[in-house]
Amino acid sequence: MGEPAHAYGDPALSAFELDFLESGERCRGSLGQLWSTRFEGVQPVREFRWAKGGESFPGWYFAATTGSHVGYESWLERDCLILLDRDPRVVGVASQPFWLHWQDGPEQRRHAPDYFVRLADGRARVVDVRSADRLDDRTGEAFAATRRACEAVGWEFVWMGTPEPVFMANVRWLARYRRTRSGRPEGVAAALVEASRSRCRCGREPGRWATGCRSCRCCFICCGPGGWARTWSPRCWGRTLSSGPRGGRHGQDEAVGAGRGR
Repeated sequence: MGEPAHAYGDPALSAFELDFLESGERCRGSLGQLWSTRFEGVQPVREFRWAKGGESFPGWYFAATTGSHVGYESWLERDCLILLDRDPRVVGVASQPFWLHWQDGPEQRRHAPDYFVRLADGRARVVDVRSADRLDDRTGEAFAATRRACEAVGWEFVWMGTPEPVFMANVRWLARYRRTRSGRPEGVAAALVEASRSRCRCGREPGRWATGCRSCRCCFICCGPGGWARTWSPRCWGRTLSSGPRGGRHGQDEAVGAGRGR
């Protein structure tokens, strides 16, 4: 990328431009002018297309965190959304939030990051999703430029590759219990933590819990962030599903639901 012009304290603030949709209106301006926009609430800058015989798998994921659908363009991007949705620090997510424009020598370039994430403490994170085997030189340059723009305004930039498959299969399976239809009776979580030290309320051993009883549905809800994932390592499926404070390894054996929900 060429040497940026100086109009603000950090030259990147004038070298990059943001182009996005807000309430149906197209907005474009320098990074220094528009960086404070609440990008977690903007519309995607490009459409999600479904083409017969296409290699990508676009769709919409219902995020329990925001109570709304968020778009994705591949299964890997969907997995990224599932991980963001279970992160207790995340309070907002938008897909394809803006075009980032910059001058690269004689070439005018642009890149649309996959996600803009708002954290509970007010900080912002920009996420790009690409498996390592598809990360070519040009994509790497776009990610580097995006990282430079993020650094100029204090945003975090994250590149997400392919998650560990067994861990991701378990998390994908547990994601369904983030939905309100699973039920979240008050006071049940604490009782289940106590009950889990010996047997499940339905009489099953912890390693044989199932979705057939309401208490067990609550067990799986508690396996999410803020629940047992922080305080307990349930050995429900062969090996540890989620690590506790001692930092156990994520599932090593066959994952529940490994062949479903893909």
